[in-house]
Amino acid sequence: MTSRLPLSVFIIARNEADRIARPIESVIDWVHEVIVVDSGSSDDTVAVAESLGARVVFHEWLGYGPQKRYGEDQCKHDWILNLDADEEVTPELAAEIKAKFADHTFNDADGWRIMIRDMYAHESAPAPWAYGYHQIRLYDRRKGRFSDSTVHDTVRPDPGAKLDNLSGIMAHRSIRSLDFQVEKYNRYSAMQVEDMRSRGRRLSRSRLITEFPVSFFKAYFVRRYRKYGWWGLILSMNYAHARFLRVAKAYEAELLDNKNTH
Repeated sequence: MTSRLPLSVFIIARNEADRIARPIESVIDWVHEVIVVDSGSSDDTVAVAESLGARVVFHEWLGYGPQKRYGEDQCKHDWILNLDADEEVTPELAAEIKAKFADHTFNDADGWRIMIRDMYAHESAPAPWAYGYHQIRLYDRRKGRFSDSTVHDTVRPDPGAKLDNLSGIMAHRSIRSLDFQVEKYNRYSAMQVEDMRSRGRRLSRSRLITEFPVSFFKAYFVRRYRKYGWWGLILSMNYAHARFLRVAKAYEAELLDNKNTH
C-alpha cells in the first residue's frame, strides 16, 4: 500500500475557520487529495484550509445536494470520502479504511455506511450513548451520487449497488454553542418549509399541538439525551422547539397564502 490512499476527500464549507482544521487534519496525511468547496467565506476558512494542504475551489451556494454533487465532480478518484466541516474521522475509523484499501476489501461494497455520532464543545470524544446515524460517506461515485435536493444531502446508490457498514465512527461537532444551535434551527426550519411547499406537502394543523411534546419525548428518551443530565434536558427542549418551529412556519405560510388570494 502506498503512503496515501487512492481516495478523494471533499468538504463543503462557508465561514468555518474555527472548525475546518479538524476534518482536514483527520485525513490529510493518508488520502491522495482533500478538496474544500467554499461558497464564499468572509472569514479565514480558505486560508486555513490551504495552509493545511487542501485544495480550495469556489462554488456559489445552490443548496446542500447541488453543492455536494459539485464536490464529487472535483474529485480525481472515483472512490470518495465525504466529510462535513463539523465532522472528523476518528483514529479507529482511519485505521479501518486504511486496512480495507491495503487488502482491497473496500471493493466488497459499492458504498460504506459510517456511524456519525454527536460530540459537544465540552467533550473530548463522543459519549458512548451519543446520538448517531448511519450515512453512506465512503463510496464509489460510479455506483451512486449525492441527491440534488437543496435540503437533504444523502448519497443515493444506484439500483443493485451493494452497501455495507464500517465499524469506526465519525465525530460530529454540530453545535458550536447554544446561540449557534438556535440560529441553525431557525435557518434550517425555513429551508424545510420551502422544500415542503415546493413539493406540495402540507402539515396537519394538529401538529401545532403534538409536535413539541412528541419531539421532546423522542429526543429525551429515544435519542437518550437524558443521559447527559441537565445538558440533555436543554438539547431536548431545543430539538422539540426546532420541530415545532417547522410546523409553525408552514402554518404561517398558509396564512400568508390565504391573505394574498383574497
